[in-house]
Amino acid sequence: MSQANRYEQHVIIVGGGAGGLELATRLGRRYARKGLRVTLVDRETTHVWKPLLHEVATGRLDPGIDEVNYRAQARLAGFQFQIGSLEGVDRAARTIRLAPVVSSDGEVLLPERTLAYDYLVIAVGSRTNDFGTPGVAEHCCFLDDRRQADNFHHQLLDACLKMSQRTDGSPLRVAIVGGGATGVELSAELYNAAQQLVSYGFSNVDPQHMAVTLIEAGPNILGALPTRIVNAARTELKKLGVDVREQTQIVEAREGALITRTGEEIAADMMVWAAGVKAPELMTRLDGLETNARNQLVVGPDLRTSRDEHIFAIGDCAQCERRDEEGGFVPPRAQAAHQMASHLYRHFDSILSGEDIPAYVYKDYGSLVSLSKYSTVGNLMGNLTRGSIMLEGHLARLVYVSLYRMHQVALYGYIKTALVTLVSRINRVIRPRLKLH
Repeated sequence: MSQANRYEQHVIIVGGGAGGLELATRLGRRYARKGLRVTLVDRETTHVWKPLLHEVATGRLDPGIDEVNYRAQARLAGFQFQIGSLEGVDRAARTIRLAPVVSSDGEVLLPERTLAYDYLVIAVGSRTNDFGTPGVAEHCCFLDDRRQADNFHHQLLDACLKMSQRTDGSPLRVAIVGGGATGVELSAELYNAAQQLVSYGFSNVDPQHMAVTLIEAGPNILGALPTRIVNAARTELKKLGVDVREQTQIVEAREGALITRTGEEIAADMMVWAAGVKAPELMTRLDGLETNARNQLVVGPDLRTSRDEHIFAIGDCAQCERRDEEGGFVPPRAQAAHQMASHLYRHFDSILSGEDIPAYVYKDYGSLVSLSKYSTVGNLMGNLTRGSIMLEGHLARLVYVSLYRMHQVALYGYIKTALVTLVSRINRVIRPRLKLH
């Protein structure tokens, strides 16, 4: 293929999460002037970094300030944006079908559309897996996206307002199922939210009146992390007052209660399900593309789907084998999505020329868990060192924040990220410390 022709192609990226948005931004900046069309498709109009959704849920992070508008980002980076939900793929025709965009009152704003592609990158992320547990969908909150985080935040404010009128001293009971990073971080953030709400006039909502139960079916919370880090996190949570229940499996959710396998009833005013992840069900209906039991698209070493060399999958929706001493599959983490996006970006010239590209190799840079303002724990460098380096306290918090700044650098560049960081610090002084609406 000639130098000119290879750039006269259309790349569609479905999903504006950590991997998809970064890839669209970098490809747009690099290839827009050369003639390559890059289109990002997402059902929302804005992006919030998923690892921070628990902060949106408690109000610590105001998404109105920290979100990225897809259309604005597209204009700055040179790609195009189409709002819509992926509904189907025609591999023979190389087209995707987008569902109609409907307003809140049912009016069709945009009809069903068909977009043609030369290369398709699917980066739709993952959803919480309720494992078919009865009552979970009806009675539990989820934190998969901005809308769900906002919904939890409004429920939390309403619950605290009701609680401020209580005279019997009973606490606000919150039960969180899933002892992974989301569950652990949300547990700590709830105590910080309670402390902040008291200072804004919510009586009877101090940490002493907050009863958080963290429920994990496995033997330990943060099961993928080293024992010493798990112990440190568990100790900090118990200091805050979190009732950490490990080896406790939930078999049913009811109005105001969770039921364990042993028949115990855990009463709660609010219930959050944050246990397990799976790719959207739609992945199993994409014109015969191969998927696994968690609906992930099976990809080869070069991140191409197993049955179509023109379709790639990255991030949580991709089942990709690890090519290191750990074995198994690449974990569904933001750093993996970032790495996959970077891998495709580095080798996109070869992809456009129809050439093979090197295998993607996952690099574990460790894990960090933020316990709100109280502490941060984690391990740094992971399998890049002999063992791992444990971090805790202010240094760990600094590294944790730097991960988000690196994501912003990928989107904005260093200068704009520095300005955004400066504005963020100014907002700490002039704005409430908690989103109150």
